[in-house]
Amino acid sequence: MIRHASLFSQLIGFFDRNKFRCQVVKHKSERYSKGFKSWDQFVAMLFCQLAQAKSLREISGGLACCMGKLRHLGISEAPKKSTLSYANKKRDWRMFRDLFYETYDFCRESMPGKHKFRFKNKLLSLDSTTISLCLNLFPWAEFRRTKGAVKLHLLLDHDGYLPSYAYISNGKTHESTYARKFPLASGSIVTMDRGYNDYKLFSFWTAQGVYFVTRLKENADYEVISERELPLRRNILSDQTIRFKGYYARKHCPSLMRRVVVWDAENQKELVLLTNHHDFGATTISAIYKDRWQIELFFKAIKQNLKIKTFVGTSENALYIQIWTALIAMLLIKFLQLKSKFAWSLSNLVAFLRWNLFAYKDLWEWIDKPFEVVPETPPPMQMELPFKGV
Repeated sequence: MIRHASLFSQLIGFFDRNKFRCQVVKHKSERYSKGFKSWDQFVAMLFCQLAQAKSLREISGGLACCMGKLRHLGISEAPKKSTLSYANKKRDWRMFRDLFYETYDFCRESMPGKHKFRFKNKLLSLDSTTISLCLNLFPWAEFRRTKGAVKLHLLLDHDGYLPSYAYISNGKTHESTYARKFPLASGSIVTMDRGYNDYKLFSFWTAQGVYFVTRLKENADYEVISERELPLRRNILSDQTIRFKGYYARKHCPSLMRRVVVWDAENQKELVLLTNHHDFGATTISAIYKDRWQIELFFKAIKQNLKIKTFVGTSENALYIQIWTALIAMLLIKFLQLKSKFAWSLSNLVAFLRWNLFAYKDLWEWIDKPFEVVPETPPPMQMELPFKGV
């Protein structure tokens, strides 16, 4: 007897259909629809990510192979590849963006995690990754003369290491241009690499009560205001309060800053950190910057395990839809990983989920005991034999 729907159906069940319908109305996604619903499109694109389908044909064919199990997903039939292609090209990608933020709110409320540091400030990482594109197929994404690209800017929440905000831009614009678009609450701490070095940005965040930890530029001109006491038997080489001396640096960022020099024993080099937080210990500042590596791991994981480097559509709208769906899928996967009692690595969880996507198993039992839960099977049907009288 089957007591549970497929794992894919149970994952789809996390999404509130009423809220989804509100997004459809808001973005007028079905204004000229002739039967193919936005829900069908979303299920197909999420299947593309979780099943790692390489083309529209694989999405359509993969769902068509499971026709008996699709009614639990809320769709009646597998989409035609031409229908899905047209929807990805024409329907507004912003609906998928808003669905991502709704999913993030659900994950955050259902899993109130805390970062590993003792302070209560919200800790975030800010970075971007370049997604290379073929210029012949994506002429709208011109990056260099013979190369196309877009950039995915991401804000990673260290409470569970969930992506909390994302922005997709063209490949030409510098990272710091979009840094002001990210919503940072007063008192939060954001850590990033040297790509976001901008004195106007530092002054803007300081005025907003936002703390940052980053790398100081090698050619930065500054004067030392005071020296701080160094902790014993730690990797801190210097801790100073400084003020920028350059004309434009001092004009755009007149506030006092803090320069912390850390010895990186693994790579045998010095790291010169810059922050506007004057109260934390130097070892805490060093640990905050070290934890920034989690956003690099996130980019590596999403590129290796989901469909974000090759695309099933060449229009700008289709590409944005696929990237936002990948982020939604990553939220679900991270949510399952953190809820599970089993020590999943993210790559193993993605692979096992792909292999069991349409298996009839209880999702929560399966993520805790993946090798013990036996898939449910329908009861065997009794064959009717023709009766021949004597």
